[in-house]
Amino acid sequence: MRVYTIIGGVNGVGKSSFTGVLKERSTDLGIIVDVDKITAELGAGALAGGKVALKKINECIDKGVSFTQETTLSGRKTEATAQKVKELGYHVRLFYIGLDTATESLARIANRVRRGGHDIPENDVERRFAGRWEAVAKILPYCDEAEFYDNDNGFVKVAEYRNGELRTVGKHQPKWLRELQEYLSK
Repeated sequence: MRVYTIIGGVNGVGKSSFTGVLKERSTDLGIIVDVDKITAELGAGALAGGKVALKKINECIDKGVSFTQETTLSGRKTEATAQKVKELGYHVRLFYIGLDTATESLARIANRVRRGGHDIPENDVERRFAGRWEAVAKILPYCDEAEFYDNDNGFVKVAEYRNGELRTVGKHQPKWLRELQEYLSK
């Protein structure tokens, strides 16, 4: 089975760390496309890294192989990719990582920068944070499955999306999950 795995969430929520967790437990991630890693390897700007990432995604689709993408879901490209691969018979799944506030994301980014990692402009983080539920709602119709994880203190699974319905898992229900539930019920 060909699988398109989306690891989504705003900047600073821990998408790359979660990818590492998935590598330990999954064998069907295929080619992992991480635009931040690509950009760092190129030593170029985000635009150049994004172009290379898009090329890798298109190559995966052309070859019909499984692939995984880390994304903020903020653009239209991930939605278009999910729609395309769904039509080609891929199994589409989303792992979404959440935090309660943009301030938490910004603090994590600042910590990453102190350790030599890449920075993200504050206004980009705030814009993506403000539009995150709209972005999730656009991608869910293409997902065969979706799991939602809180990363306040380690990855805790808090919900699943199955058969068009978001269902909570466990007792931990972060503020962001309640916000998502409210947005999706509109």
